[in-house]
Amino acid sequence: MKISDVNRGVNKNRKRLRVGRGPGSGRGRTAGRGNKGQGQLAGWSSPAIFEGGRMPIIRQIPKRGFHNSHGLIVAAVNVDDLDACFPANAEVNPETLKAVGLAKGIWHELKILGDGTLTKPLKVSAHRFSGQAREKILAAGGAATELPGAAPVVKGTKKTPRKKTADKATGKATGKTTG
Repeated sequence: MKISDVNRGVNKNRKRLRVGRGPGSGRGRTAGRGNKGQGQLAGWSSPAIFEGGRMPIIRQIPKRGFHNSHGLIVAAVNVDDLDACFPANAEVNPETLKAVGLAKGIWHELKILGDGTLTKPLKVSAHRFSGQAREKILAAGGAATELPGAAPVVKGTKKTPRKKTADKATGKATGKTTG
């Protein structure tokens, strides 16, 4: 292949097809829109799911369940896994859990669950703890620290109003504002 072959046959400045300009153009009379029906009218275009009048496949498939797009994804780790992966008096936090491979993938919050037994004291930091997990961590002589979650987005906060200045000579408020 030569460098001159790369763009051979590529026509970048192609003119648009002018329809409805007489029989000699090959696209006269109905201008490619066919003979009757709503498709011949100006401004009409079919929806993306239109399949020629039959029931579209997207409407034939049953829809079930609900997906909360605003919900938080919570990664769950059991105390039994913590006991197996960490030595005594170790710091357990989201970063160390990712490094060990216990909290994989994408998640927003980390929750420690109470399945299994904990035999060594650990300093565990997570966003949430189940009741059993907190009891087992404290009973083993460890510490359970709750991390704060993401700060909520506050919509519609008002700006501080502009203060009116007082005229020095008269002491009355003027229409002028500062700020």
